[in-house]
Amino acid sequence: MSPTSSAPAVSVSSLQDASAHTAHSASLNGQPNGFYGHQLPIAPTTATSSCGSSVAESDDTTVASATTAAPVPEVALKSDQVTATCLVRTRIPSEYCDETLSLLLYSNDEDEEEHLALVYGYGTDKNIWSHSLEKTVPGETEKDRRTRGATVPFTAAAAVDANGELLAPLARIHSCCFTGETIGSNRCDCREQLVEAMKRMSDESRGVILYLKQEGRGIGLKEKMRAYNLIDQGFDTHTANIELGHPADARTYKIASAILRDLQIPSVRLLTNNPHKVQSIIHDGVVVSERVPMIPASWSLTDRAVLDRDEYLVTKVQKMGHILDIPNQFLNSVAATANSEA
Repeated sequence: MSPTSSAPAVSVSSLQDASAHTAHSASLNGQPNGFYGHQLPIAPTTATSSCGSSVAESDDTTVASATTAAPVPEVALKSDQVTATCLVRTRIPSEYCDETLSLLLYSNDEDEEEHLALVYGYGTDKNIWSHSLEKTVPGETEKDRRTRGATVPFTAAAAVDANGELLAPLARIHSCCFTGETIGSNRCDCREQLVEAMKRMSDESRGVILYLKQEGRGIGLKEKMRAYNLIDQGFDTHTANIELGHPADARTYKIASAILRDLQIPSVRLLTNNPHKVQSIIHDGVVVSERVPMIPASWSLTDRAVLDRDEYLVTKVQKMGHILDIPNQFLNSVAATANSEA
């Protein structure tokens, strides 16, 4: 999907008003999906030679380019912002897409989890690269840098469009889902959304998926399984979490914003139906130039039985403010099911 070139700015308060529409009709139909935050001050950097070239020293010699390149500037953080540090990067060919991706593993100062970023087009020619991974480490050898996945050496070159403007990559904030992504559960659409995001970014050869360890909308796998048992007793995905003493959605996205800052990405086209994700990263200073909807592929099929995930998706629209058109066949079937269980 191509980016919207001239979408008007929409305030956070307007976005909150839009998320209040919980009927089956999406509140932004026919309107440009433009949500804007504040531009992060990313300063340009320079280095001495091109990305991917080797240096003359042997593997056990300190990399000369690391000491001669201009230092990468630090970005001032707000008091409530999180810092994420990339510990390692590796190349991952995937059966889901033609483009090879880079998998980056992060630590952070907010929790003890190791979160991930799936990056398409890693490198300074695409203007997506990790500040923390590529920075100089005193005494580090070329072999050390290559083992942790840093480039040897690198140069900074912004990706621009025909008008000379910085292109906003596609981005998705995705919470891990063992049941959907590993064992193919039909209770949710998490795997479908992950694969669709990978395919879209592969098509553009540029983008990032922030893969956060927030199973069950932040309540963990055990509590998610208990919530499933409540759903089987007549609750929905919203009320089941509350019945267990949790928020309907306990996730936070500060770590996603922190990873975007580390990847030198001040502006994104965000793949999401969830306005809270948009609000959250805007608060952290990330510009959301476009909200790109994620339409369930299965909803294009007609004359099929209602699946558990259809009820799940309807609940997210009607009770959690997600922006998505619900086909009448599923809306009516879910309502009929609810009435029969009442």
